[in-house]
Formats: sequence, C-alpha cells, structure tokens
Amino acid sequence: MRYLTFALTKGRLADKTLAMLEKIGITCEEMKDKDSRKLIFVNEELKLRFFLAKGPDVPTYVEYGAADIGIVGKDTILEEGRKLYEVMNLGFGACRMCVCGPESAKEVLASNQLIRVATKYPNIAKDYFYNKKHQTVEIIKLNGSIELAPIVGLSEVIVDIVETGSTLRENGLKVLEEVCPLSARMVVNQVSMKMENERISRLIEDLRKVI
Repeated sequence: MRYLTFALTKGRLADKTLAMLEKIGITCEEMKDKDSRKLIFVNEELKLRFFLAKGPDVPTYVEYGAADIGIVGKDTILEEGRKLYEVMNLGFGACRMCVCGPESAKEVLASNQLIRVATKYPNIAKDYFYNKKHQTVEIIKLNGSIELAPIVGLSEVIVDIVETGSTLRENGLKVLEEVCPLSARMVVNQVSMKMENERISRLIEDLRKVI
C-alpha cells in the first residue's frame, strides 16, 4: 500500500483539520510537537503522510500530485484556479469575500463608473466585476493591509475576506456587496481520485459522518 499524502494549510486550518481527522481515528502524534523541525510527518500504521504548506501553495502541490489530498480555503481555490477536484466543504474557517469601502463608494459601484479596486485576490475580483457585474475596473494587487487603500485614496473599494467586520468598522469602511461565502474545503488530485478511489472515498464518507 502506498502512502496517501495530505497537504495542510499552516495555522488554524491545519489545527482544525487535525482535530477533525482525530474524530475518525486518524492521528499524527509527530505533528503535535511544536518544536519539531521536520517537514514531513508520517503515520506508518495507516500509511499516511502529512506536510504543512502556505495556503496558496496547497492547490499547486495537489494539482501536480505531490499531495493526494489538500485542505485549503475556498478563497485560495478560486484565486489559484488549479486543476483538481473539490470534494467536500469542511464547514470551518467560514467567512465571506466582499466588496468593501466607505459609504460614499456605493454610488460609484452602482453607476458603473471606472473605479480602482485594491485586493490580495486579483483573479476573484476580476471574475466578479468582469463576468458577474460586467463592470470594467482597474485592479490593484496589494499584499498588506488592504483596508488602507480606500483610506489613502489608492482605490475606491477593496475586495477582501470579511470575518467579523470589526477592522472595517474601526476604519470607517463597510461591506457594500458580497462576492461569495468561503470556508475550508478538501481537494483531491485528479489521478489520485482514480488510483486510490476506494481509500479516498472511504475517508470522505467517514468525515461526512463527523461534520
């Protein structure tokens, strides 16, 4: 039996994934050692391997078959646009992708003017404005605090993830439109799904029971 390899998104998503896997009897004691410098963690008994990766890299590892299964946010799946199967909504890490800005930006959004949109997610923003709203916008990619952009006049609005909305409120911004709901998803490599169908399907079934 070959190893099934999981790519987990570093941080909260990985912690929640491991807690969920424990409910169906899949454990990886090595990963609990926070001081470990190891990159690959193995459960010999179940023939499973795990590694941690940055969110945007998880779909890449899965598409190219370096991982059979990935756990990653829906925002990353949409932004990266990789060829893989999205098999399951795990339900945790729930939030929304939204268009946000000051109250005054409502009018410019409604009047279809050419506006600037700052975001960490240019592909999601482009798809939303061009394909769903049929509105031409200039998209500016940023990596840091997106909320800053409309405050300093870099853009009229932003497209960003909203959990509680408290950062927006503190900076005089609000949700103007909702792009899509987000949460953690399980993705599977297309070849692995065929070759290891029985094992992967059983895993999905077991997880469905605990979610």
